Amino acid sequence: MKRLASSPPGDRVAEASMKHPGSLNTLSCYLRPSRIMETGFARKALRKVCGQGASLLCWAWLALLVCLAVSPICAQDDPTPGSKNRAERLEWFRDQGFGLFIHWSVDSQLGVVISHSLVGASPEYTNRFFTELPKTFNPTRFDPDAWARAARLAGVRYVMFTTKHHSGFTMFDSATTPFSIANTPFRRDATGEIFTAFRKQGIAPGIYFSPDDFWWLHEHKKPIKRLVPEVQPSQNPGLLAYDEAQLTELLTHYGPIDLLYLDGEADDLRELAWKLQPNIVVTRGALVTPELTVPSSPLPNAWEASITMGTAWQYQPDNEIYKSGHDLIRLLFQTRAKGGNLLLNVGPMPNGELAIEQENRLREIGLWMFVNSEAIYDVRPWILPNEGNLWFTQKKDHGLLYVIVDSDAWPRATWREFVLHSARATPATTISVLGQDDQTVEYKPELHPKSSWSQQPDGLHVRVMRAQRLQDNSQWPNAVVIRLTAVEPALRPPVVSTTSCVASAGKITFTGNLLDMGDATSLPVGFEDRATGGDDTNVRANVWAPVGSETVTHPGPFTIVLDQILAGSAECHAFARHPVVTIYGADQQIR
Repeated sequence: MKRLASSPPGDRVAEASMKHPGSLNTLSCYLRPSRIMETGFARKALRKVCGQGASLLCWAWLALLVCLAVSPICAQDDPTPGSKNRAERLEWFRDQGFGLFIHWSVDSQLGVVISHSLVGASPEYTNRFFTELPKTFNPTRFDPDAWARAARLAGVRYVMFTTKHHSGFTMFDSATTPFSIANTPFRRDATGEIFTAFRKQGIAPGIYFSPDDFWWLHEHKKPIKRLVPEVQPSQNPGLLAYDEAQLTELLTHYGPIDLLYLDGEADDLRELAWKLQPNIVVTRGALVTPELTVPSSPLPNAWEASITMGTAWQYQPDNEIYKSGHDLIRLLFQTRAKGGNLLLNVGPMPNGELAIEQENRLREIGLWMFVNSEAIYDVRPWILPNEGNLWFTQKKDHGLLYVIVDSDAWPRATWREFVLHSARATPATTISVLGQDDQTVEYKPELHPKSSWSQQPDGLHVRVMRAQRLQDNSQWPNAVVIRLTAVEPALRPPVVSTTSCVASAGKITFTGNLLDMGDATSLPVGFEDRATGGDDTNVRANVWAPVGSETVTHPGPFTIVLDQILAGSAECHAFARHPVVTIYGADQQIR
């Protein structure tokens, strides 16, 4: 590996990124340029090199280098070529943090996977689906105001509703098709009512729209398939025109729409959306939108993870296992610690109500957000997403640092002490626990739950008590959030990128690049991989497994070769194991 250590840290990153331009795509900066000077080490470094009277160009360039050197993650704008998502709207989107996905369509009556049962179905099944199911769809207990109230209480900031899923059934009154909610006993425009109800609760409306349309394929005597060229809108001008007409209805009949999720070929439809509503944020189709997983490392741009409450997107009365509220809350703060938004899915029952399992989880999340939402809204990643079970978010404008303690059991009225290695206190640092006054423990007047900190040679020691009684048995298991003011980064993490993962001639070659050692003198580096054999190209349900590692003492490329034949689809990422935390490169498909 080539040694770059003779240059300053920022120059090492800059030099490496010039030789490997794609590596900067794995970086995003936890600091805005205006805030770089708020850190003590940045101020000293810039003044030493540039001087008090140096040119603005010198200060700007060195500020960029400091940003790259101190963080494995340097923020960029919308990454998709040709995207017209506006920068200020992407900032708005990143501030929201938490959305509600709603999968609901005519086949919810059967408790079947939404739409996909039509792929490979017999002619008899297909005909019954298209002709019989609409005749019985009548959700007499549909109350969108109740949905919206539950969402607001849970802390949801935007909603994404399946106006048309792949089956082609429109949950709005469309002039383009008879396969519509307008031609059911229910007849009401669910889309319009949902958007009205959620807007009343201050929740931004978003449209999920599928360019794939199985009803259109069936009507045009084409086989019902997905993700193959012959059924795509780009290969079927009639289908594209049909989609454009429906999307035009949605974007002209329902007022301002904040978000659009295009679950299929997006290029032409997103251009139409930006033309009709220039402020709309296109998520899928212009942003990274993983399903059922949170990426291994902070991503460089706005992104959104779609997660089911159980295993199914649409309501299933059986063969369903729900995640606990504890696990869903963990997914929320881990997503935010990595710079993304969580889009949490519910699937209403065919009668229009939310299943009690879904409502209960929304309420559990609601209690946690009622206490801790300031650690979720308007935040960006810290220099590290986590130190073990301590997860971090940071206010984007005034630097408050939140330490989210991922603990299964923390008895009320007990002390805990943590050592933070990535943060350093200043004379202005203060500490508190969100939700409690740090003065009172109910029924225990002898206790004084005042939070405290002390800066020690081994790190920032914080001592806090969980004092607030949130449930009757005082055993509430969800994360406690510590708020710190006026702290500075205390370390420089390494920077690692995943260069490529290539399968050829019975071998898999994994190549990465350690761009910066950070403040370490030696680092284990290596790779992990996992199978990606999900039903959708965005689904990731399998766990990461180690491939191999080696210890290095200098920045540069590193490679591991396995004598192994690639079986099915898989992806990989590089890692660098810092003493405090493991840093990952971007997840890449093995090709």
